[in-house]
Amino acid sequence: MLTDLSPEQLAAYRSTQTAPADFDDFWSSTLSAAKEHEIEVRLRKVTTGLKTIRTYDVSFRGHAGQDVRAWLRLPAGAEGRLPAVVQYVGYGGGRGHALENLFWASAGFVHLQMDTRGQGASWSLGDTPDEAPAPPQVPGVLTRGILDREQYYYRRLFTDAVRAVDAARELDMVDPARIAVAGGSQGGGMALAVAGLRSDVAAVAAYVPFLCDFPRALRVTDAFPYREIIDYLAVHRTDVDRVHETLSYFDGVNFAARATAPAYFSSALRDAICPPSTVHGAYHVYGGERTMQIWEYNGHEGGGILDDERALAFFRDRLGE
Repeated sequence: MLTDLSPEQLAAYRSTQTAPADFDDFWSSTLSAAKEHEIEVRLRKVTTGLKTIRTYDVSFRGHAGQDVRAWLRLPAGAEGRLPAVVQYVGYGGGRGHALENLFWASAGFVHLQMDTRGQGASWSLGDTPDEAPAPPQVPGVLTRGILDREQYYYRRLFTDAVRAVDAARELDMVDPARIAVAGGSQGGGMALAVAGLRSDVAAVAAYVPFLCDFPRALRVTDAFPYREIIDYLAVHRTDVDRVHETLSYFDGVNFAARATAPAYFSSALRDAICPPSTVHGAYHVYGGERTMQIWEYNGHEGGGILDDERALAFFRDRLGE
């Protein structure tokens, strides 16, 4: 069954989320602090046995100068500067195995897949720890530090995501004017955040993005991971306003309103994990060219490989071969 609004209602829906008055100052100071640390991109070639793709184990300096891991994959034999896709991972996952996720490099792009600090034990391998104090939280990371915007987990992760684009720009094989960001679920929310935080992203693909329209999500779904926040507030009954204030600094709606790069969105009408109205809440305020693909009969898997197929065509049109 449909988990949320009909397509007609989604077209009319607008989020109630608003940006704090100091939203831009908060993120400007956060990213300025990160820039105090040299990016220090380090590459180590990995022997995979593949003939058509070269793979490197990558590390770079993310939030607070902490090491963040990534995989770099590129077409074997490619010459000159190529367009690049920086990809972010869904909730609970990490960068995975070196032999996984060969799509973008096979299509001719330089592909940098960022690891996710403190995640990578639920369904995909991760190698980057979250080096920060850990106050009481519901299992998962969605409520880690949620009472303080400075200590909230996603401040660190979104900073890593922005720095991953800096890392891609450092690579000799990358055309710095043709870097796209992409991801599904949490990765899609991260792609929107990066698009809202920097003006040099060339294109965006956000499949069924998570971390969008928190006020709506916490009222219309009981599914995890949003359920982590609900369970937290069921115990921390007097902290509702503080939690929503923190979340407003990390909401994809507020990042989307500041983004200008061309963007491909997707949503699924039977998605209880990232309800389609939350995705449309970000989509309707997106500041640049945008297109939405609705998957009427799908849940959180969205379009699956067809989302990749459409994003590939979208990126080739905007970034070139």
